[in-house]
Parts: sequence; structure tokens; C-alpha cells
Amino acid sequence: MTMPSTSNIKVRQIHHVAYRCHDAKETVQFYHDVLGMNFMLAIAEDQVPSTKAPDPYMHVFLDAGQGNILAFFELPNSARMGKDPHTPEWVQHIALQVDDEAALLAAKTELEQRGIAVVGPTNHEIIRSIYFFDPNGHRIELTCVTATAAMLRQLDAVKWQMLEEWSQTKKAPKQAAWLHQQEFTEPA
Repeated sequence: MTMPSTSNIKVRQIHHVAYRCHDAKETVQFYHDVLGMNFMLAIAEDQVPSTKAPDPYMHVFLDAGQGNILAFFELPNSARMGKDPHTPEWVQHIALQVDDEAALLAAKTELEQRGIAVVGPTNHEIIRSIYFFDPNGHRIELTCVTATAAMLRQLDAVKWQMLEEWSQTKKAPKQAAWLHQQEFTEPA
């Protein structure tokens, strides 16, 4: 079910998502050398353009494919970055898609050969994923889509109902419990 939006704002795509890093050069090298992302652009300022605060930074941009840009800020005059102690580390992550399961398994092997600890593959039924951390402690997910068109239609049909039920109960709705059954059968 699609609900019409009441907004006149029409977002075209995500231009970039920005995270903080410990070391801009190390971060660029990791994403370039390990994940094959092209280093697109670096911007450095002594003053934050939006706030005019005197806070030097290096802002780097990496090509995540198909117009998606992953960016990082190094802030040498700020306290060392940390993690939200109230959010489990599996929650906040950067998910990047690979072509298929063969590419996912090949990536796992390559990462492990580089000495990077990898969790997975994890079967989420509509995707399969592996997980690891970048040099900044950001959790990275590499994933491939395994869903059928029928699975995606079924999930689309129940998304608003699930959201409303969650909003009221804060308990996991069961409309998509079929994801964890042995075999998916398309509803009649």
C-alpha cells in the first residue's frame, strides 16, 4: 500500500552521507584499497561554512557507485570521537551492496585475507550480509539482494500496517514472520 505524501519537497537521491573519522588519509586508503571506492574529492577549511565556527577540518568524499557518495570529516581540534553508549554497535552501520552471493563470499575471503574480522554471511531472507569494522570503528555491512519480486510485493503490502502496530505496541509485528519460515509461499 502506498500512502500519498503531504509534502511538496521531492528528494531526488542522497547526495552524500557523512561520518566522522580519526584520520582522513587512513580512511580514504581503507575505502579505496579494501572496498575499491574511488576517492572523488577533498575539501579543507579553517572555518565551518554554515556556522562560521573556527574549526579546521578535512572533508573527503568517496564514490560508492551509482551516484552514491560516502563522506568523512577529520576534526583534529575536537575531542576524540566515540560511540553512543546507549546504542548497540550493530545498529549504526553503513550498508553497501555487491552484485550477488558469489561477490559477497569473495569479499569475505578477501577481507579475511587482509586480517579483517568478518561476521557472516548472515541470511536475512531478502538479503545476505557480512559485517566488519572500518579503521574508525564504523560497522560496515556488505550485502546482496536475494529477495524475489513476490517477497518484495508482500513486504510492501504490509509495511504501513506493521509500522502502525509497532507504533502502538513496541512489539515486533508478525505480518512478515514468513521471512523466517523454511520456504516462502506467495499469499493467495
